[in-house]
Amino acid sequence: MASDASYTVPLLINGKEVTTSTTFPVTSPSSHKQIWSAASASLEDVKNAVDAAQAAFPAWSKTKPAARRDIFLKASDIFKARADELGRYMEEETGSAAAFSSGFNVPLGAEMFRDVAGRCSSVNGVIPSCSDDNTEALVIKEPYGVVLGISPWNAPYILGIRAVLYALAAGNTTILKGSELSPRCFWAIGNVLTEAGLPAGALNVLYHRPEDAAKVTTALIEHPAVKKVNFTGSTAVGRIIAAAAGKNLKPVLMELGGKASAIVLDDADLDKAATQCALGAFLHSGQVCMATERILVHKDIKAKFIEAFKGAAEGIFGGDKPAPVLVQPANVDKNKRLVGDAVKAGAKLVYGDHEKEESHPETNEVSKTRMRPIIVDGVNKDMDLYHTESFGPSVSVIEIASEEEAVEIANDTEYGLTSAVFTENLGRGLRIAKQIESGAVHINAMTVHDETNLPHGGAKMSGWGRFNGNWGFEEFLRLKTITYQV
Repeated sequence: MASDASYTVPLLINGKEVTTSTTFPVTSPSSHKQIWSAASASLEDVKNAVDAAQAAFPAWSKTKPAARRDIFLKASDIFKARADELGRYMEEETGSAAAFSSGFNVPLGAEMFRDVAGRCSSVNGVIPSCSDDNTEALVIKEPYGVVLGISPWNAPYILGIRAVLYALAAGNTTILKGSELSPRCFWAIGNVLTEAGLPAGALNVLYHRPEDAAKVTTALIEHPAVKKVNFTGSTAVGRIIAAAAGKNLKPVLMELGGKASAIVLDDADLDKAATQCALGAFLHSGQVCMATERILVHKDIKAKFIEAFKGAAEGIFGGDKPAPVLVQPANVDKNKRLVGDAVKAGAKLVYGDHEKEESHPETNEVSKTRMRPIIVDGVNKDMDLYHTESFGPSVSVIEIASEEEAVEIANDTEYGLTSAVFTENLGRGLRIAKQIESGAVHINAMTVHDETNLPHGGAKMSGWGRFNGNWGFEEFLRLKTITYQV
């Protein structure tokens, strides 16, 4: 698949691909060249998509679990068969390395279809006892109706699939609103499910120009047929989505930003901790909500850890490898500003150079979207870098003297998505894990972890509700009580 600037990525509405008169260019952050255009949804397209989902709901909600299962199993097979094609879309649109796209996103996307397929027949109700001997009751679970899923660009297959898959499996119909930065990836999700036999209207896929975001998103949330919203993205945008949904009294599932801490205790395996922290901090250029942003290291092993950490970062991401790509110049500018301000306030660079401009590996021209990993020591709470999610390849090292101090600093953030603890004492690790205010804690592994059978979501400003597994399934079912006289 070669880039084709003349190609326009269509929308998917009622089972048909729709190319609109209004389009927007899609530019690769790696080459800085336009790779294709994408159709831009209008308010009329919004109405048509929601109407199609609403019309498809009665039949889809009555579809037997086995029929849904077969569609998802077929989708998994198609996803795997088209792995090379799908991986290239993601690499071109997001600048991701092949290891993150073809090596992680695509295989996990295929696995998600299979995992959810196996859960389709697991919905069970309850027959509780009533106080009146002549009254019986049933508590059943039913789908909401039309569900809106809003998904970001950074892991488009994993996050795009989960935005609609659990809802579809539970009998809802869906609208997937994907990021304008990776529209072809979101188109591919719809295309795969259509090829797998998903009925027209059950899934509709939209994207739009950046300037149309407010009106399109508001129209989707406010449409009376939309009964629930799920959103994955920044906390700032999450506030806007949640406010609009709250105004319309619609439930929302939110997975927002993070400021994950990795605690490295004095009994940690330093090589393991260094490698896992390097991966957790710099995978996909740090553009992952679960990325390691702060490393809290015990004072007795800090010097040794920093040397091991620098070595791990250099071995995995350094040497003669091209500088990693970030999706937009603004992301690079933000990280350079945060690091620069911290250094001016007394922090110390121990790896990398935030003032260096990186070049494109083929043209040698200055690239505004490339940045190498940076490790900053001596970060404290008076610096923006301590508090602000960088969403890029910079990480802070903070010295600790005790478990209590580690927990205090790890919790000293408005976020609470994920975290890590490195120790050779499992009991110690569990004791600390129970005190950390986050949706997940990973002992002796990096903060970036996502499995289809484990609940995923956050605490505090990282959101609420859970994707994945039975927990993700239950998010898209509501309870109904039925009583009857006997």
